[in-house]
Order: sequence, then structure tokens, then C-alpha cells
Amino acid sequence: MATVNFVTFDGEQVEAPLVEGQSLMQVAIDNAVPGIDGDCGGEAACGTCHVVVDQQWAGRCSEPADAEEQMLEMNPDRQATSRLSCQIALSDDLGGLTVHLPEFQF
Repeated sequence: MATVNFVTFDGEQVEAPLVEGQSLMQVAIDNAVPGIDGDCGGEAACGTCHVVVDQQWAGRCSEPADAEEQMLEMNPDRQATSRLSCQIALSDDLGGLTVHLPEFQF
């Protein structure tokens, strides 16, 4: 079974099963990954599911849409590979995806 990997700000690694067609945020919520809140329910209307995609995976994820870019622009912890996990649709080719969680969600 394919998995996705979340690395918390403190370095804890949490592995969760990849569910094709679900968002990365939904997988995190379903598996109680600490640090992913998803307050807006996946509408890209908040930044509480912010992740930093590991550099080796950044080119494999879809490009952020305008609404996601607008939300990320307001985040003081934004990095070059920051994404909203609600906007990353999972597919089998993302098996092994690694993302890092910021210290705080905004």
C-alpha cells in the first residue's frame, strides 16, 4: 500500500496510507496527523493545512491555483515549496510523498 509522510516541526514522522482521489489534508485529518487543522474543510479559504513539500517532490505536485496562492501570500512562514494540503489531490504516483509541517498554522 502506498503511503504519504508527514514530518512535524519537532521532527516526528507520521506515515499515513495514500487514498487516491482524496486531498492530502483529508488523509491527514483522517489519520489524526498533528499540526493539520483544515478549519475551512478544504476550500482554500484558510491556511490551517499549510505544508512545505519536500524539495524532491515539489515538481510532482500540481501547481497552486490563484486562490491557493492568495492564501499562501498571507502566511508569514511561506517557503518556496509551501502548499495548502487541501489543494494537493493524491494519486498513486505520489506514493512516498513527504511534506513538512510548520510550527504554527495561520
